[in-house]
Amino acid sequence: MNTAEQLEQSEKYEEAYAEYKKILMHKPDDVDILTRMAHIALILDKKADAKQLYARILEVDPSNIMAHEQLLDIFVDEDKFKYYLLRGNLHALQQQMSYANSDYKKAIAHAKDSEEALPARYLHAGICEGQEKYQEAIDEYLRIADDDDKNPMVYVKLAELYEKTEGIISAIQTLERGKRDNGFTEYDEVLAGLYIRNSQPDKALAITKHELTKARALFDMGENDKGYEVLISVKDKYAQEATFHSLMAQYYFQKGMYNEAFTSIDDFEKLAPNSPLIYQMRALIYEQQGDNFNEHINWGKYNILRNDKDVALNEYMTAYRFNNKDADLIETIASLLEADGDKTKASEFYERLADVDPKNTLALQKLVEFRESIGDSYGAQDYLNKLKEIDPRNKFVEENYERIQNGGSVEGGGLLSIFKNIFGRKMRG
Repeated sequence: MNTAEQLEQSEKYEEAYAEYKKILMHKPDDVDILTRMAHIALILDKKADAKQLYARILEVDPSNIMAHEQLLDIFVDEDKFKYYLLRGNLHALQQQMSYANSDYKKAIAHAKDSEEALPARYLHAGICEGQEKYQEAIDEYLRIADDDDKNPMVYVKLAELYEKTEGIISAIQTLERGKRDNGFTEYDEVLAGLYIRNSQPDKALAITKHELTKARALFDMGENDKGYEVLISVKDKYAQEATFHSLMAQYYFQKGMYNEAFTSIDDFEKLAPNSPLIYQMRALIYEQQGDNFNEHINWGKYNILRNDKDVALNEYMTAYRFNNKDADLIETIASLLEADGDKTKASEFYERLADVDPKNTLALQKLVEFRESIGDSYGAQDYLNKLKEIDPRNKFVEENYERIQNGGSVEGGGLLSIFKNIFGRKMRG
């Protein structure tokens, strides 16, 4: 390496290039050597070599900005298709997606034929999808399907987009058309999954080769024992997959074996701890058992994980009707109301929480803050004293006790401080 560098520094570029070439034979993925060689190739006007070397750099390091820029300089007058394709890639790396999309469209326009345009079309379609321009993405994938009819994944992408825009039936019809017109079977498992979700388990069973999908289809067809036999036969193979345990839970649920179903859900939760399905399954069991409180608690948790907070709050409020003394539930409702900006309603639940759990420091602190915010200094002092009695070293108490006991600040709305200021001025006058 030192010899090559010395030759390069001495501007003996032909010899340096030859030395780097020898080193590259042993280190074909070394970006530093590739970069040095590409630079020297440009100096020696070996443009073809430079293009190959910079292209190789991008194979090894796709996010290499310098290689993109050098190739852009090479192709700007030589090949407009490659120029705009590379410029689009560079803009995409820089998260400038609108510019990237514009470049990909220009690349398509400059392609010598439809086959050459395909890479730019795929990239253009992908960015449209990422920007949620679904119809534009669909139009592009349809054009791709005309020119790349041997690629089954085009139909998978179209199915995904149709499901987002027109629904699951359109997605199914798209994949069925690919099977019918082109004989594609590569996405049978994707299609089987769609059949399951569209309540067509018989069609899923007919094409799937996956044991867990077979079991799910059989359960959905009411063939519980046959589905169970499939699961037990592959237990060792899939015991570490969450789906296996969800299917076991489904079997036990449909057989009315609720304790066993809960155990399977617990096993599922260990493998998929953040899945909304955990709480959906539990809610359905509690519904069958007539346990209204836990049913709605679990529907609440399910909707929290789906980020449907308004629906979750309604479920928690329904649960509260069945048990208004559960501290965890009351705190959850209060925090959701507070996050939604309804501090007055939230304070009512924090008051309820303080009644149910008199030593709950969070409830007392929230009530101090709320009382002070509405100018009720006496109420704030009362709750603060309760908080100090329970937890005298509480940080909130240490930081706010003296101020609030002295009536708070005028800015904070404390009535006592207002009276002190008025009467203080009169006395001083």
